[in-house]
Amino acid sequence: MLFSEIYGSYFNVVAAVLSEAAENTLTTGKLTAIVQEKAFAESVLSIPAALQSGAWPLLDSGYHMVLRGKPTMPLTTLQKRWLKALLSDPRIALFDPDMRGLEDVEPLYTQDTFVRFDQYADGDPYSDPNYVHCFRMVLRAIHENRKMRIRFHGHTGVRHSFVCNPYRLEYSEKDDKFRILVTGMRRMNTINMARIRSCELLEEYDPGAVTVPKGPLKALTLLLHDERNGLERVLLHFSHFEKETQKLDERLYRITLRYDQDDETELLIRVLSFGPVLEVVAPITFRQLMRNRIQKQALYAARGFSQ
Repeated sequence: MLFSEIYGSYFNVVAAVLSEAAENTLTTGKLTAIVQEKAFAESVLSIPAALQSGAWPLLDSGYHMVLRGKPTMPLTTLQKRWLKALLSDPRIALFDPDMRGLEDVEPLYTQDTFVRFDQYADGDPYSDPNYVHCFRMVLRAIHENRKMRIRFHGHTGVRHSFVCNPYRLEYSEKDDKFRILVTGMRRMNTINMARIRSCELLEEYDPGAVTVPKGPLKALTLLLHDERNGLERVLLHFSHFEKETQKLDERLYRITLRYDQDDETELLIRVLSFGPVLEVVAPITFRQLMRNRIQKQALYAARGFSQ
């Protein structure tokens, strides 16, 4: 079922009104304001009148809710199927999500439904038991501010072992790999999760006493045309970047991102994915990278059609 009336405007507005009444803070003014904010313009004439007259017997004369508890919105079958598909992603499974209540739900799609371009095919082994164990150990160390001893193989195959403070987990969409940022060796170190062979938790440390060294970052200035919920999508997509956002007018924003040089290709791919919603203002070198990539994609497409 793609649509249910309980998710329509009237039900959502009345649910908001009843939630306010449950807090014993509902007044005539608040009732009107909630309807004006969440419903259609003409609803201001119908919804308050229906609630105040008792035609919808949900409030008493003192604006107190007659129900025993706040209204809740149950999940539809479609929402459950979407959640089951989302939580079945092996990358999300690394975080051990709670899937209770979805045992008998058929996922909306499977992981092989999508074919991803601009992504390397040698991603991390998300189903490998040792990889899963090390990932969750690192996650626990970050949450609990614990030091770790990590043993891993470098890119040349040399074995390494050292004690560090796990600082942050990052995911590269381009590489389809997780990496861990650690401190404790006079500088920030980056280790690919797939290279870790074993790890163990050590004592807690005070995160306030640790200075996180930062390398030189490059700046990217973007103009965002807020169409099709663009602002929310962009801020969510670039949430892990240091950034500043300035509103220029009703639907135009200037966003300045700071990024590491190593992440430039991935950032380029992400910016291009938004199409005309995002416009690169500076630097000129990044604009040129965009032109080059678009020209290559156009050339590949032309060759494909000509074959």
